[in-house]
Amino acid sequence: MTGAPGRSGTYKQVRLFVALSPPAAVLDELEAAVAPLRPARPDLRWTSPQSWHVTLAFLGEVDDAVLDQLTVRLERAAGRHPGLVLAAARAGAFPSAPRARVLWTGLQADLGALRAIAASVAAGASRAGAPPPDERRRLRPHITLARSREPADVRPLVSELAGYAGRTWTADRIHLIRSHLGPQPWYESLGDWPLRAPAHGIGCVE
Repeated sequence: MTGAPGRSGTYKQVRLFVALSPPAAVLDELEAAVAPLRPARPDLRWTSPQSWHVTLAFLGEVDDAVLDQLTVRLERAAGRHPGLVLAAARAGAFPSAPRARVLWTGLQADLGALRAIAASVAAGASRAGAPPPDERRRLRPHITLARSREPADVRPLVSELAGYAGRTWTADRIHLIRSHLGPQPWYESLGDWPLRAPAHGIGCVE
């Protein structure tokens, strides 16, 4: 798929999103809670810890011609906001647990601060020429654990994870990630930019 003509003749389209990435200790802890649930539900497409992230803005298919300006705008957006403390907790499903397409774990956080970062990211992307297709949708922060092609009843899984409460971690940067689709989808980091350090300093994973 190609876009408008560029210096090399055509622009390539790349599938992008902007996210926060939990540290390894947080991923390992969540994996320990999720791993025992997978064998009983082979009908679901379980995601791997390496792919776990918190999406701030899904940008969709973007002309690579705007990447330079996009990175500038994302760096500015990140610099306007302090890092924030997050923790994975509980579980839920989209659109509903009885007929789920997505199983997720939620986040405990200052949702106002998180949504402010997401709004700045979306505004910066729009100014760079890559408006998020979901920019008017209210942010529902989560980490996707599994997907289903057909509606699936995941109420037992949501119940199993209802008491999950992960360790806290400090998100101190945003990441621009390219999504490669195919039989074995994978993610490629194209850059990351630091959030502003809070006055009291950035904390560590407990």
